[in-house]
Amino acid sequence: MERVSGGPSTTSLNARFVIHGKEMHINLQNVPPHSEAVKTSLCNLKLDSDAETHILLRGFEPLIQKKLIQSTNISGFLSDLKMMLEYIVKVKCKETSRSSSFHRFIFSEIEEVGWEHLLSMGENLTSLCFRLFDTMNHEHIVEITLPPEYPECAPSVLVDVPYVCELRWSKQSSLKEALHQLREHLKIFQDLWSTIDEIDKELWVIQSGRSKRCSSSVQLALGNDCFMLLFIDVGNPTSLPECRFLGPDSIVNRLKLMWERNTRKWRSDVSYRENLENILEIKVPGPPRDVTHEAAVDCGICYAHFLPEDGELGAKRGSVPDYTCDNLSCSRTFHSICLIDWLRSITTTRQSFDVLFGNCPYCSGPVAIKWSMLE
Repeated sequence: MERVSGGPSTTSLNARFVIHGKEMHINLQNVPPHSEAVKTSLCNLKLDSDAETHILLRGFEPLIQKKLIQSTNISGFLSDLKMMLEYIVKVKCKETSRSSSFHRFIFSEIEEVGWEHLLSMGENLTSLCFRLFDTMNHEHIVEITLPPEYPECAPSVLVDVPYVCELRWSKQSSLKEALHQLREHLKIFQDLWSTIDEIDKELWVIQSGRSKRCSSSVQLALGNDCFMLLFIDVGNPTSLPECRFLGPDSIVNRLKLMWERNTRKWRSDVSYRENLENILEIKVPGPPRDVTHEAAVDCGICYAHFLPEDGELGAKRGSVPDYTCDNLSCSRTFHSICLIDWLRSITTTRQSFDVLFGNCPYCSGPVAIKWSMLE
């Protein structure tokens, strides 16, 4: 420790510490004279250091200030400061060692899986993205997040499937084992995905923008602005599905009647298209050749095909336009909920019981819609 005079009442001190083989320099200013041995206040003392020591002490400023207030001589303060630096360096070394060993461990696990299956990884290696192929050669993207306690605790897994896989995990488990469990989990959905692929090829499927691998429901266009929502049984995808019809009341009511009357005709050994045509007694349209035709059924008010998947919308969430203007030269389609909200905002709209009467936003032709359409 070197004393540098700062005047008759104060001095500066340069202190040098060697901690774990590293030399650190501390400069103390406003040090009262003879404070090495004499009890005196150090509350006005100012501390400066080299860049590396400054970084080590970052965040410990309140503790250092508390030590200055509590210390009664400079020798005691410097002794405490040295102990603090030794502790900080020790902790930092442990953190670096832990981080380094963690990285080596994760790299070895990726090596075991195969680097060719890795798509990306986060900077700190706590998030990894792998590519998996199922038995039908469908590609699946698996996002894995590693907790701080890994491998003692199981990672969290995100993949597009109808329901998640609960990993069986122990301290001896690994990423390779987790991905193996996921491949086995994917086998559960092979029949479902094969059925949905068949429906995609044979019927007019309205894509919702969601991955079809994570959903067991399919929306079909039946023509005349009428749509059918199929809820396929994951465990038995060729069995009779649950369904819901959307569109003009006159068409939907007839389709509901035919469905209730003819469900006994459903056969698991024939295609979905043949089953639907047998039950509904209509010609079910195949995939459209012109994809622009599909866009024509977007709602004329919100300009979207599907309503948001919002719980506040109740049974209407995710639904397609279900009201069509009766004017044949217009025939614009709307979500009933959008049309009702629009009519309520127009002063010329009339209401009789549960029916709103107004004009089409496009052709100004007469429209009438029931409040019950919101249910």
